[in-house]
Amino acid sequence: MKPLVLVFFVMLGSLWGCTGGSENHSGEHQSGTGAEQKEIYTCPMHPSVVSDRPGACPVCGMALVKKSAQQEISSDQQASLQAISLSPTQRVLANITTVPVERRKMSKEISAVGIVDVAEPSLATVSARFRGRIERLHINATGISIRKGEPLFDLYSPDLLTAQREYLVALSQLRSAQERGDASTSRMQESLLRGVRDRLTIHFGMTEQQIKELEESQEIRSTLTFVSPLTGTVLEKLVQEGQYVDEGLPLYRLADLSTVWVYLDIYEQDLRFIRKGQEVTIRTSAYPAEVFRGRITFVDPVLGSETRTVRVRTEFPNSQGKLKPKMFVEASVRVDIGSVKVVPASAVLTMGKRNVVWVEVKENTFEPRAVVLGTRSDSFYEIVSGVEIGEHVASTGGYLIDSESLLQSPTTPDPHAGHSSTKRSDDRWGIESSNAEATVSDIAHREIEILVKGRYKPDVIRVKKGERVHLKFFRDEDSDCTNEVVFDDFNIRRRLPARKLTTIELTPTRAGEFKFTCGMAMVHGTLIVE
Repeated sequence: MKPLVLVFFVMLGSLWGCTGGSENHSGEHQSGTGAEQKEIYTCPMHPSVVSDRPGACPVCGMALVKKSAQQEISSDQQASLQAISLSPTQRVLANITTVPVERRKMSKEISAVGIVDVAEPSLATVSARFRGRIERLHINATGISIRKGEPLFDLYSPDLLTAQREYLVALSQLRSAQERGDASTSRMQESLLRGVRDRLTIHFGMTEQQIKELEESQEIRSTLTFVSPLTGTVLEKLVQEGQYVDEGLPLYRLADLSTVWVYLDIYEQDLRFIRKGQEVTIRTSAYPAEVFRGRITFVDPVLGSETRTVRVRTEFPNSQGKLKPKMFVEASVRVDIGSVKVVPASAVLTMGKRNVVWVEVKENTFEPRAVVLGTRSDSFYEIVSGVEIGEHVASTGGYLIDSESLLQSPTTPDPHAGHSSTKRSDDRWGIESSNAEATVSDIAHREIEILVKGRYKPDVIRVKKGERVHLKFFRDEDSDCTNEVVFDDFNIRRRLPARKLTTIELTPTRAGEFKFTCGMAMVHGTLIVE
């Protein structure tokens, strides 16, 4: 009897020990689960790079950063605000600094290229006033400087001799009638004399001084000397001595270069800042240390269809003749915009068709905010709308916040929604965001659909050796980063048009792991052949 009782107590003790031990172990396991979380390391610049241990990013070489759960705001609040919450350590490592949105005076400097040209009012063309022969060229070379009234050439014409003789006869008859006191004949001779005189001045181009000399000397000249109408430079000499010329034939082109025009090409987006009367400064390669100042005198009302620029005419004094026609110049127009709302240019991220800034809505918590940009001046952007005065935006580290947002909120609304004009969800492809792998058996007819949106979904694909598989890529973004997919091991490189289905057919002939990347090797996926 005693042996049976002893065996009973031994069994009872064993049972109690196992039960208590099991409870203790369970409690220890539960407490350990709460304290021991799986550590994940990722690259701030390449969110697709994930590792369970620290190290360096295989793409860019940056140190992998530990990704930890955030406690600043709840996941519901974070999803509703599209916000990203960082730990103080992450903020320091990412070198994130914020500055307030402020109002300041801005000025914009518009740069343009231009070409020097002759001022049209200072340009003169000397033509043959009547048919004849060039007896003498007083100016016989291009580029010679000439003063107003200086002789250019002598022109002979029989018609000129006849016109001078008629003038002297009419003048003699007028004087005779005046001496006789015949008023009627005097009035008639005066009218005749005016007609002949007008013919000499208008048709033949004789000056008042030349007619006066004809009256005094009573000598008919066989040639008529033509003089320069301005002080300037001979741009072109179009005649030779002894040449017969017809009425109206151009003989010289003269220009006064003491004032020149400079034509500038202003781009369409800068046209609203340009107005008549603004000061313009130019520099030339001939005189790099010298600045020339002028004014805008005319803005072309027509936009160039090919260059998308507007031609603007400016005027510059050129008393020393340093600005030569056809010379290229670099021009600058400074425009005062006034007091406007600004943020640093480094705070603005271009996301496809949108511009985004990260606003710190509370300590260490940021949300993306689409902004409409105005003018850029130096290192600041004018903000037309999107943020208000006093709000703090991330001036540095914005791209790292953006990368972290992709890691923390893969299923929340995409802050890069501006990449796509057509909204498509992952459900369109039957791919859950949490699903990291896909196999041929998951998809009918050996087809796998892959969504490309910031990363590959799924980014791990399992297939069988020797079986044909169709990989159907759909790129739901406009970013140039993912516009190609490359399978180096299979010598495949294909372009992925935005929001179009692209099918790649391949039949793996050997087992192993094969990487596929975007064209810039920033987005990665793995093809596992079993």
